[in-house]
Amino acid sequence: MKPVSIFAIPSDLPHEERHKRRQMLARLGLAWLVMMQVMMFAFPGYVRNDYLHSESLATLDAAIIVLNWVSFAMTIPVLLYCASPVWSGLFQKSSYGSWINMNWPVALGILVAFVPSAIATWTNQGEVYFESIAMFIAFLLTARYLEFAANQSAQFTKGHSEPLLENVRTELTKRADRIAFLFITIQIILAVVTALVWYVYIDQQHAIPVLVSLFVMSCPCAMAMAVPTASSAAQAVFLYQPSFTTEQKEKIIQKTVQCANQNLYGSLVWHLLMTPLAMLGIVAPWLAAITMLVSSLAVAWNAYRMYKKLIKSTGEGALRTSMVS
Repeated sequence: MKPVSIFAIPSDLPHEERHKRRQMLARLGLAWLVMMQVMMFAFPGYVRNDYLHSESLATLDAAIIVLNWVSFAMTIPVLLYCASPVWSGLFQKSSYGSWINMNWPVALGILVAFVPSAIATWTNQGEVYFESIAMFIAFLLTARYLEFAANQSAQFTKGHSEPLLENVRTELTKRADRIAFLFITIQIILAVVTALVWYVYIDQQHAIPVLVSLFVMSCPCAMAMAVPTASSAAQAVFLYQPSFTTEQKEKIIQKTVQCANQNLYGSLVWHLLMTPLAMLGIVAPWLAAITMLVSSLAVAWNAYRMYKKLIKSTGEGALRTSMVS
């Protein structure tokens, strides 16, 4: 029997779910395309200081102004179309019952970066962060697509769902939501306070980059993926071999809980380690977006690693006790 993929499109996926998946892919593809272009247009601004005493400085400044306007124009569809799920999800209650959800730090980070960038483009003064905005949205949509694909694989792949797994998934999700809610709340407060300290006491011009970086890093994308990817991997294993004994099922559940905890607390520790660096102004907004993507990909890889390990053990005929040690 061919193993079930945790990210592939299920063969019996309903039309409505296929449409949702195509929409996500369209947004994701456009976001990545614009991101690569805007990053290329931002390059002259990175090297401007090397030409401060050069005769070509005036020409370079003129080129930067033109490229900033092009980047502004290309960022608009990313904001309005690619990031539309962020705006529509702002006032939706989270599963924890709070109005504060993971869309809030995302929306605040985008607005805090975009508004000063638009003003700087209009006045030809100040820094622009269009490349950071495009990177943030592209990486965010990548993480959400992986989460969405894993959920679809678990829900719509042919076969029965394992009751033990569903119970564990519910409990793990509740705990993950509580941790994510607390993390988002603290990070938003910390971002605002840190930016005010920078603006009042350290460097006014650097306050916005610090604020944007902290908002970007407050997006708990990896934490949101922790439970769905682990449980979807376990569900794929159950569908691959439905004749497990009770003892074998319990071992798979234990491995799933272990993987979900690794994903959840590992991503939390990663954010906590990077936050002080962002507060000190060391982590630029574009680098903060990369750290968010790295943590999300690490969560997906860890779930896939567990899945492959369980499939291999199943193919050999038994689940060894050492798998959960």
